[in-house]
Amino acid sequence: MLSWLPENVSTFGGDVDSIFSLIYNIVSIWFVATQAILIFCIIRFRRRAGRRSDYLPGNTMSQMMWILIPCAVVLALDLWIDFRGADVWAKVKLSRPAPHLVVRLKAKQFNWIFTYPGPDGKFGTKDDKTFQNDLHAPVNKVVRLILTGEDVIHSFFVPEMRLKQDVVPGREIPAWFEATRAGKFEIPCAELCGTGHTGMKGFLYVHSEADYKAWVSKNWSG
Repeated sequence: MLSWLPENVSTFGGDVDSIFSLIYNIVSIWFVATQAILIFCIIRFRRRAGRRSDYLPGNTMSQMMWILIPCAVVLALDLWIDFRGADVWAKVKLSRPAPHLVVRLKAKQFNWIFTYPGPDGKFGTKDDKTFQNDLHAPVNKVVRLILTGEDVIHSFFVPEMRLKQDVVPGREIPAWFEATRAGKFEIPCAELCGTGHTGMKGFLYVHSEADYKAWVSKNWSG
């Protein structure tokens, strides 16, 4: 059922997909059951000659059960989704494992600006490096992002990582990911942010450990 989704290459992507799958299954079963009941009622209680319709005020327990039982079922299913989703939310948004790499991201119309600390490991020093629309990261390593916005609300989105985080001006918002394979992945903006919104995209380059070290050496040499 989830085969149409982009390939998952994130350590927590499977947990996110499990919530999608749960919701799809619940909604599919509920939809089929609802349509079956509607078709049954259309046939069973269709207009017939010599048969008058009944007025049901809904003031008896047997009549109220037609409302109370579906409400109870919907509430139970909703709580099931909420409890399952809370575990995934805690893993993605609250746990934030210790990072191998920290990158600052500034979102502005209509670019992603990534800043890396230099060999001193500190931001705001002369050896910082800034890259426009290109994010480079090593595979199988935790990468922490510190997201800030310059103008309007943007939304940082890497579908293959199952990572989506709004970027709000005036706030620093943390996010993280750990890629499970090397590759090139698009970073679109998922929040309408102006006339150039559709052209606001970058790319995440996930390198093998050797290739990432070579990229670092190339950009910080001299």
